[in-house]
Amino acid sequence: MSKESFNWKSLFINEEANKSESSSQEPQTVIPANKFPEVNAPVNIPSNSNNPFLNEILEVYQKGFEGLNHEGFDFFELYKSVSAVGVTNPQSYQMAFAMGKSLNPGLSKEVLMEKAKHYLSEIDKVHQKYDATGNAKKSDLNNKLTQEKNTLTKAISDLELKISELQKELDQKKSEFEKVDLHNQEDFSQIELKIEANNIARQRIVDSINTVLTGVNQYL
Repeated sequence: MSKESFNWKSLFINEEANKSESSSQEPQTVIPANKFPEVNAPVNIPSNSNNPFLNEILEVYQKGFEGLNHEGFDFFELYKSVSAVGVTNPQSYQMAFAMGKSLNPGLSKEVLMEKAKHYLSEIDKVHQKYDATGNAKKSDLNNKLTQEKNTLTKAISDLELKISELQKELDQKKSEFEKVDLHNQEDFSQIELKIEANNIARQRIVDSINTVLTGVNQYL
C-alpha cells in the first residue's frame, strides 16, 4: 500500500478548515486500481455503536476493499453478489459461482478462498498501520499530560514554601493543575473513540468477509 492510498491523517488532525476551502474547487481524485482510496463510499454494514467516527472509518475500509479488486470475476464479485441476495441463502452462492464460472472458466472454490485470504491480509495491514498511528497519538498526548502535571506539581511544591508571600500565585498554579485534564479531555476522548472505531470497522468488514467465506465453504 502506498503512503497516499489511505488517508488517515484527517481522522486524527482537525482539517475542517482546509476541507471547507477546497471541497468546492478540487475535482474528485481518480483512485488507482488495487489501492485503498481516500474517498468514502457507502457502507451497508449494520452498526449498533454510538461511536461518532465509526461510519466514516467503515466507509474507508469498504472503499479500500473495493479498491483492491482486480478486473474479472473473483471473490470480490462473489462477495458483492451474495451480499446483495443473502449471505445465508445457499442458492445465492451457487448462482454467483455459476455466473463467475461463465465469466472466468478458471474460477474455483480454491481460487475464491485464496483471494479472500488476500483481501483479509491487506485489510489487516491497513488496520495494523493505523492502529499504531492512533496509539502513538494517544501515547504522545499521555506524555504531554504527564509532563504538564509534573511541571505543575513542582511549581506547586516550590510555591508552598512561600505561602505567606506568594499565596496568590500558588492558588493560580493549583487552578492550572486542576484544569489540565479538563482542557485535554475532548482531544483524548476523540482519539480513544477513533481507535475504537478503527478496531470495530476492521472487525465488521472482516466478519462480513468471513461470513461469505463460510458460505463458500458450506455451499460450494
